[in-house]
Amino acid sequence: MQRRKFLLTALALAAPLPAMAAAIPVKLYKNPNCYCCDLYAKHLEENGFKVELINTTDMASIKQRYNVPEKLEGCHTALVEGYVVEALVPAQFVQRMLKEHRAIRGIALPGMPVGAPGMPGAKSRPLNVYTLDSSSPPQVFASF
Repeated sequence: MQRRKFLLTALALAAPLPAMAAAIPVKLYKNPNCYCCDLYAKHLEENGFKVELINTTDMASIKQRYNVPEKLEGCHTALVEGYVVEALVPAQFVQRMLKEHRAIRGIALPGMPVGAPGMPGAKSRPLNVYTLDSSSPPQVFASF
């Protein structure tokens, strides 16, 4: 009986641990008038990230500073544990990149495609997330 009580107590104490885990910090540079960026930040926060929004009207200099190729640009640029996350990349792929510790600068979802987190509506086609890597052309990291 005591063992059962001990196990139930241990389970009850362990249950909230994932909720108490520290959120992964994100710095997200965005135009102050971009509503999809706010929705994207909410998407990240719902998936274990703590987002610091940094409003700027000079996104071009941010993209230049972090070497985001023009063909992979989106509406905002985020920094997560030393990686660049360009635009509306789903949180699951950001988490995968962090878990895999790839030797890349980051990942990007070009443009502002409908159906991506922050852009309501149904996708008209599968969307590709690409690697950001200075030493090789962009490769497909994931599709959704």
